Amino acid sequence: MPPLRPVGLLVVLALSLLTAAPAAVAAQDPVGSALQRAARPLRTAEPGGDVGDLRPVGRAIGDAVVVGTGEATHGSHEFLTMKERVFRYLVERRGFRTFALETAWSTGVRLDDYVVHGEGDPRRIMREDLQYTYALNATAENLRLVEWMREYNRRHPRDPVRFMGDDWGYTGPELYDRVTDYVAGVRPDLLARLDALYRGLRPAVPSGEYQKAYLARPLSERQEMASRTGRALGLLESLEPRGEAGRREFAEVLRHATVIDQTATGYGFDFEDPRQVAEAMRYRDDVMADNVVWWHRHTGHRILLAGHNNHIGYEPEDPQVLPRTQGAFLRDRLGSGYVSIGLTFGRGSFKATDPEEVHMLTHTVAPARPGSNEHTLDRVRYDRFVMDLRTAPGPARRWLAGARPTRSVGTAYPEERNWFDIALGRCFDVLIHQDRVRAVDLLP
Repeated sequence: MPPLRPVGLLVVLALSLLTAAPAAVAAQDPVGSALQRAARPLRTAEPGGDVGDLRPVGRAIGDAVVVGTGEATHGSHEFLTMKERVFRYLVERRGFRTFALETAWSTGVRLDDYVVHGEGDPRRIMREDLQYTYALNATAENLRLVEWMREYNRRHPRDPVRFMGDDWGYTGPELYDRVTDYVAGVRPDLLARLDALYRGLRPAVPSGEYQKAYLARPLSERQEMASRTGRALGLLESLEPRGEAGRREFAEVLRHATVIDQTATGYGFDFEDPRQVAEAMRYRDDVMADNVVWWHRHTGHRILLAGHNNHIGYEPEDPQVLPRTQGAFLRDRLGSGYVSIGLTFGRGSFKATDPEEVHMLTHTVAPARPGSNEHTLDRVRYDRFVMDLRTAPGPARRWLAGARPTRSVGTAYPEERNWFDIALGRCFDVLIHQDRVRAVDLLP
């Protein structure tokens, strides 16, 4: 063999360094190496095309009947499209049939009528219902999901997918109509009493205006309204339906009346008292979990639940504001039948209001700060990946059990109030991380 020339020697040295690099990296950074081994790359965040890369998601979900999928911001495109992509996969490969969104129950009823029966216009429904508290749900991404669901049902009319909203922040006039129409049909003698109990509650103005006006009422008036919706619910509960069809219809009407009462009860807290605010938040997450479980038991469906990380996870980002999460309540009710998937990101843009919650803006953030969860996750070599936190190697699980700064953006974005100490492994079962995101496309 001829002697190596200088260039050849450099090549040999470089190759030897590359060969030794993984072992050296593992020795110097056991956490990063363990996270890399646990991560499974995801091809894209956009729906459509090959779904083979989603098989690790299916394995992590297992036999769960409710799968919570979170988001670090309400207003990032890739979080919404990734959920649609996962939902399509779960519908087509794992038998899921309901998409549940962190939005008003009555909005879900309207969108479900469109998805199942083609009734109504989803753009109009979103424009009319998704205001104020729910403004960040009125996106082109959510519209595309709803339209895909409608198209799926055209092709599968005997096995339709369904849409539900699990929240109580707004109850539209349709819900009141469904309850009163039912009573008018089965017990017309009770209709006058029911109308009196619902007096002044049925919305007659746009949803955003209704929500703001409701909150502006004196506390005593809001509590009196809650007392009346509770009595109306009791009146409904006293009815006795007959036959299987009658029982199913009654169960649905009773849930509508329950949600009407949830809304009034939720607005009946004293929002000037921080302790009451925390109790209201706890009540909200408890109620959202209850609505999801009711839907699962009523329909028998497996459900993909979409919401903020702070609601679908097991531990709240700030216990003084939200003492207990929807995810924790779902785990209480369903045990291993609930699986939580957190969605995080490294850098990019999102929609959120200014700190005063007046103007909707596009915010852009730089790469995550050193010492944060996202800073370490960004070191995994994939642009986007899924990781089952429960089966990660030991060094990764120990790192995941520690709380450290993590981005969490709600409706508003004041930068200094959007980092929270979160232990990913205690909060979620599974994680989907993406290096970059962009802002959602809000509907005009």
